[in-house]
Amino acid sequence: MPRVKRGTKARRRRNKILERAKGFVGGRQLYRQGRETLEKGLTYAYRDRKVRKRDFRRLWIVRINAAARAAGLSYSDLICGLKRAGVDIDRKILAEMAVNEREAFDTLVGLAKSKLAA
Repeated sequence: MPRVKRGTKARRRRNKILERAKGFVGGRQLYRQGRETLEKGLTYAYRDRKVRKRDFRRLWIVRINAAARAAGLSYSDLICGLKRAGVDIDRKILAEMAVNEREAFDTLVGLAKSKLAA
C-alpha cells in the first residue's frame, strides 16, 4: 500500500478554522485557541438563534400588556376575548399595532371587551 502524506488535508482543515477566526484578538488567531473559541462561538450562535425567538415573544407580550392595560384590560383578558371573537392575529402584529396603530388596536380591545362581557 502506498504511503500517504496528509499535509495538505491537515493544512486545509487548519486554514479553514483560521479563516473563520480572522478578527479574533490575541492568541485566538492561533490554531488551537482559535478553534476552541470558534466552537464556543458557534455553540452560542446556535443556542441564541432559539433564545432570540423567546426574547422577541416576551417583548411583544410586554408591549401588548402595556397597551391593553392603558385601555383598561389585562393581557390575558385581551387574548381570551380575541380568541372568543375568532380574531387570529399573532402577538408580533398585535404588538406592532399597539405601538404604531393605536386606533386599530383600540378597536380590537373593544371587540375583546364585548366578547368577555357576553
